[in-house]
Amino acid sequence: MELNASLSLVRPEIILSFSALALLLLAAWKDQAGRLISILAVAALGAAAAFTASALGSGASAPAFDGLMVNDAFGNFSKLLIYIAAAVSLTIAPRFLEKAGAMRAEYPVLIVLSCIGMGIMVSATDLISLYIGLELQSLSAYVLASFVRSDGRSAEAGLKYFVLGGLASGMLLFGASLVYGFAGSTSFAAIGLAMDKEVGLGLIFGIVFILSGLAFKISAAPFHMWTPDVYEGAPTPVTAFFASAPKVAAIALLMRVVLEAFGSQVLVWQQIIIAVALMSIIIGAVGAIGQQNLKRLMAYSSINNVGFILIGLATGTEQGIAAMLVYLTIYVAMTLGGFVCLMQLKDKDGNYREEFADIAGLSKTRPALAAAFAIFMFSLAGIPPLFGFWGKLVVFNAAVAAGLLPLAVIGIAASVIGAFYYLKVVKVMYFDDAADVIADSDDKVLVWTGGILAAANSPLGYFAIPVLGVWTAVAAKALF
Repeated sequence: MELNASLSLVRPEIILSFSALALLLLAAWKDQAGRLISILAVAALGAAAAFTASALGSGASAPAFDGLMVNDAFGNFSKLLIYIAAAVSLTIAPRFLEKAGAMRAEYPVLIVLSCIGMGIMVSATDLISLYIGLELQSLSAYVLASFVRSDGRSAEAGLKYFVLGGLASGMLLFGASLVYGFAGSTSFAAIGLAMDKEVGLGLIFGIVFILSGLAFKISAAPFHMWTPDVYEGAPTPVTAFFASAPKVAAIALLMRVVLEAFGSQVLVWQQIIIAVALMSIIIGAVGAIGQQNLKRLMAYSSINNVGFILIGLATGTEQGIAAMLVYLTIYVAMTLGGFVCLMQLKDKDGNYREEFADIAGLSKTRPALAAAFAIFMFSLAGIPPLFGFWGKLVVFNAAVAAGLLPLAVIGIAASVIGAFYYLKVVKVMYFDDAADVIADSDDKVLVWTGGILAAANSPLGYFAIPVLGVWTAVAAKALF
């Protein structure tokens, strides 16, 4: 009976598991069915999202599988974001992969398998289930990064991601073994109880190694070195996926580990989170200034935004966690929109372009695309009245309320540096002489997706604040 109850709590993962197996069978039976399987994978993600949304509405919390996982509002909110981001990444991919000769049925299956791992990650309440979910997500990601086998850059990206990902997993596993050795359990709740007492040097080392491994997964400085190369080398739809869904899962996992397992020792982990946040903000901002490749610029933008998100975690308060979730939701919409615009940068021969020189004077030749790209850049910079401003505002407000005024001030100052390279993109599109390299897009899916995401990042996005505020508050409360 207990097993049946546990299985009922992980219905989204069960739906995606059976869907992945069925889609694999279909791929073996029906050759060249990549586009059909992509549509079915999006439908499976939609079904999983529907179950997740219904569970989120109830706000209930229940342990599953003897405490290895939990079904709560925080996990359900994170899963909803993951499934939506993955579905968008799948929707925009077919034309790009067909052009590269790489639209195979394995692509959507790997995305679905990765989503199963991410679902386990955000619901994990034990170091064992945490590691299983993390590795399931990572193994799929390594293959996705090198999916275009004919492209040397893609193969290089996959290899770099695999080697450095293995190193990060080893660090996390070593930290988990230290924590287990000193706490006597792998359960987050039991670790939290053990940390109520005096914390020894060995346990502190374990916390540092775990946080270092997770910092790699969210591409936070100083563990960010893989991000620009992998983002540039991986196929653009894969990069869009990496920058959204796995980022949400890894940040949500970090939040749960820090607050549920290490929550009683705020002074131990808060210093680490603040240092990582500030390094990410500054390195992300400064590193992007000299970039000429737009995908590498988006990689540094991702590092920079992770720093701002971590400011919310550094507060250790419900308000800070709710602010993180608000920022994370807006970040997904901004980042996916930016990559949708990048995927429309094709020349007259159908070749994809991704350099600054290619978008010179884009407003004169492709005004609608330039306008959408400008909206995403201004939103990422946090310039009002665009919706990205609200994400930064709530995070800084939470930091000030928690007594971290110096951190908020440094973050605001560093966001000015970050605004430079976002505005540089707008300047090149609107004020440089037209290069006339980019042709009109014939992909209606990209055009419509970009338009919807641009509307979400415009002042229209503020209409979502009441609903988003309620959902994030409920999700944040589940961690406390």
